[in-house]
Amino acid sequence: MAPTSTPQTPFGRVLTAMVTPFTADGALDLDGAQQLAAHLVDAGNDGLVINGTTGESPTVSDAEKNDLVRAVLDAVGDRAHVVAGVGTNDTRHSIELARAAEQAGAHGLLTVTPYYNKPPQEGLLRHFTAIADSTDLPVMLYDIPGRSGVPINTETIVRLAEHPRIVANKDAKGDLGRASWAIARSGLAWYSGDDMLNLPLLSVGACGFVSVVGHVVTPELRAMLEAHLTGDVQKATEIHHKLLPVFTGMFRTQGVITTKAALALQGRPAGPLRLPMVELTPEETAQLKIDLAAGGVQL
Repeated sequence: MAPTSTPQTPFGRVLTAMVTPFTADGALDLDGAQQLAAHLVDAGNDGLVINGTTGESPTVSDAEKNDLVRAVLDAVGDRAHVVAGVGTNDTRHSIELARAAEQAGAHGLLTVTPYYNKPPQEGLLRHFTAIADSTDLPVMLYDIPGRSGVPINTETIVRLAEHPRIVANKDAKGDLGRASWAIARSGLAWYSGDDMLNLPLLSVGACGFVSVVGHVVTPELRAMLEAHLTGDVQKATEIHHKLLPVFTGMFRTQGVITTKAALALQGRPAGPLRLPMVELTPEETAQLKIDLAAGGVQL
């Protein structure tokens, strides 16, 4: 059974976009995934996004994706929302992944804007609608034009919000003005997909985060969120400022690279990366240690 949710927080408030642990030889590490998932939920996550960008989804096979969803559900599915990333730039393939995730027991779907082929807004509308029509699961859109090349325009978001199963948006657009209008007009549950903007997005109506830095600072993220919700703006701002070195350090290069390095420094399951992702250099690792220490992360 899925954890409790509300229309305002359909997937909870604090979610981490989880890495996919691999064994030393690059195979899927399901035991490690279950251990990491349990740790993240114990740390305070309401949910986990599996098979997203930080999960190296472009290099994880469809079969591996299904195995990972099932394993994480077995580990934490009774106490956290397990959201499966199913976005591709091929609508038919995304529908196949969505149906497989539903069959595996996922609680929801994350669907990124199609990348590389750069569809027009009508194509985005039809793509997301077709995925939402294909299962009974709630859908979170993922708007990240820096990766996809195409933003989801506000008018398109408003139209998509009319679909009964499109209930949320993960916003990595980096535009607080456009976010403000889209939140006000669409009524979607809004999740920050850009850790540096977690607190600013809360201030314009976001309900929570889908975080990368949640791998190492979930308690702090939750404390910041709770401070904001209770009206303690000063405390929320202080936590935001404290975390600035972490926000910066974890994105000096691609987030999964630094996240796996940080987890390895903490002795948690992560393993190697799959090409084209590559490990940090010794100099980059040293800088990451400095950044994390400056943000209060214990290594």
